[in-house]
Amino acid sequence: MTTKITAIFENPQDPDVFEAGHDDQIALAKKIPGVQRVESAKVWPKEDGSPTPAYRVLDLYFTDYDAASRAVTTEEAGAFVAKLRELATGGVRLLFTDVEEV
Repeated sequence: MTTKITAIFENPQDPDVFEAGHDDQIALAKKIPGVQRVESAKVWPKEDGSPTPAYRVLDLYFTDYDAASRAVTTEEAGAFVAKLRELATGGVRLLFTDVEEV
């Protein structure tokens, strides 16, 4: 079953700095062995003007859990995680999920 690794980025200290490095982060994600697809999404602002519950989401898709588990041990994944830590000044959560087709 398809496995997805999701990075949920909290609101960064400086959104402009985050955005300036985001294309590099996506390029690094695409170099991870076994990654089939990369999706990035920016969280819409809340209607009442309060802070968004998160800033961005980045999804990396793999054929299955074993492929995703192997991928995170690679040098390419290490470079991606280093960039992730650099940009995630507001915090980040990483999830491995089993994608269910409905």
